[in-house]
Amino acid sequence: MDKLKIIDANEHFNPDLESQWIAQAQQGDQQAFHHLYENYHRRIYALCWRMMADKDSAEDVCQEVFVQLWQKITNFRGESKFSTWLHSVASNIVLGHIRKNKTWIQRIFSIEEQTVEDIAVEMPDCSNLDRKIQKLPERARLVFVLFAIEGYRHEEIANMLGMAVGTSKAQYHRARGLLRESLSE
Repeated sequence: MDKLKIIDANEHFNPDLESQWIAQAQQGDQQAFHHLYENYHRRIYALCWRMMADKDSAEDVCQEVFVQLWQKITNFRGESKFSTWLHSVASNIVLGHIRKNKTWIQRIFSIEEQTVEDIAVEMPDCSNLDRKIQKLPERARLVFVLFAIEGYRHEEIANMLGMAVGTSKAQYHRARGLLRESLSE
């Protein structure tokens, strides 16, 4: 078997190489899976961090995404781009983690576990916009990340979050307004 090479950040992405990694990982090739991990880890971590607004939880859930990916990679059938499928898997795992770990009082009153200052200290190198996104209320943040950053439609978001389509749209517009206000300060 040819030795696979990792895509350098300056190198043009080769979809044929990715297809080879996927096929080999589906056959249990750990080295091929490692290449997929190296290629997607940063993007999946960024998704987890944006949705969760907590560095430690994002690291844990990102790790869980790749554990699940290893277990479920045979489910990928190539009907969509691998990155799209992976982001969908990751989003669902993040949402499941959020639902599972919320206390009843947080669910009722939407109390955030961390202050905005704690988040900014955890990620001092994140962009100003990322810091502003982290300050959004949870539902608005989740909808904003899923719609504006990940490209989901409001119908998909509503289904994922168990809300009406109109609520998803309202939360998105709320997030945009809060971001616009926050960025103009």
